[in-house]
Amino acid sequence: MITLEQVERLREKANVSYDEAKAALEEANGDLLEALINLEKQGKVNAPEGNGYYSSDKTSTAKAIEVLPGEKAKQKKECNGGFRDAMRKLGRFFMQLLHKGNSNSFEVLKNGEVKASLAITVVVVLLICFFWVTVPLLVIGLFFGFRYRFRGPDLGKEVMNNAMDSAAEAAENIKKSFATEEKSGE
Repeated sequence: MITLEQVERLREKANVSYDEAKAALEEANGDLLEALINLEKQGKVNAPEGNGYYSSDKTSTAKAIEVLPGEKAKQKKECNGGFRDAMRKLGRFFMQLLHKGNSNSFEVLKNGEVKASLAITVVVVLLICFFWVTVPLLVIGLFFGFRYRFRGPDLGKEVMNNAMDSAAEAAENIKKSFATEEKSGE
């Protein structure tokens, strides 16, 4: 809906008649900047000074002409909507990440038997909060014959579990080399 205040503002900025301003606003659905651009294209308004230009970009509306209070609220709402959408996308991303972390597990095995199984989310929290305890325990576990693997729809891939097996075999080889050095040193 076109208001008298909008028509007067456009008349003031474009130096056109009331009817021309109202028609331009109706054609532009109440957008002052768009109406001003249309009047310029029709040759009823001179282009801005200093080689400037009017833009139909909503963010530059305040630069081209003063924005009415109601339109400021509309622009602010559009800006908040973008932030709100970004926050929703971020929230959805973290919810998907949490779901994947809870649907996949980290298993501790000894002699082929599962001794413990933890959700990946728990493992990540342990690694973040207690890094200096968790990592040494995992390494020490390798020397005591424990093996680790990932299980689940996203992480139960052969590549990851082969890497975990390689780490366990490397620990076994180190343990064997220490045992042979100890026997030869006696």
